Amino acid sequence: MLVVLVAACGNAKGSVRYHATDRDSTPDATLSWDFDHDTPGQPPDGAETFSGKWEVRANEEGAPSPPNVLCQTQSATFPALALDNTIYEDLEVTTRFKAIAGKEDEAAGIIFRVQDKDNYYILRANALENSVNLYKYTGGSRSELKGASVGVSAGQWHELRVETNDETLRGYFDGMLVVETTDDTFHAGRIGLWTKADSVTCFDDVKATAL
Repeated sequence: MLVVLVAACGNAKGSVRYHATDRDSTPDATLSWDFDHDTPGQPPDGAETFSGKWEVRANEEGAPSPPNVLCQTQSATFPALALDNTIYEDLEVTTRFKAIAGKEDEAAGIIFRVQDKDNYYILRANALENSVNLYKYTGGSRSELKGASVGVSAGQWHELRVETNDETLRGYFDGMLVVETTDDTFHAGRIGLWTKADSVTCFDDVKATAL
């Protein structure tokens, strides 16, 4: 029994690959993705798919910056991808998203301070649950850090934004601060996008600024 408890505690802390000294992003430097120069039917250039099916889609109706968006369409436990290899410490990440379909979930998320496919933070909005939550994903297991009831409409474009300041994590929905908490598991890492279960979700205008 003691062995099981020790293993569970170690897993809860997560696998840490990146530290603040590993950051390779310059303060105030910004990277952005509008997917308009990526090949439709393929993941965006430079991205690493962890799970799910991520494809650039052309001519999505109402795209914030037409013609292309990035969509996740395959059912999986937690579909996710990292957008590139830049390592951030403190940062601000913004994306526009539209929850299109899903019977189990209609979710969209930003992952940040990504260590690998099984360890990162998540800011998630869900149109079926009408909520915005911050999660920690450690060892392939998700735990909630903070949640809020927020009206999230399916079939409409919304804005999701996360900000980090050392151990402080803040989540915004359509410009409003809705969740804030602290956690000291991960201090630096990559960024990416996320959905859940059978969610069909599209993203556009991802912007990451190092702070």
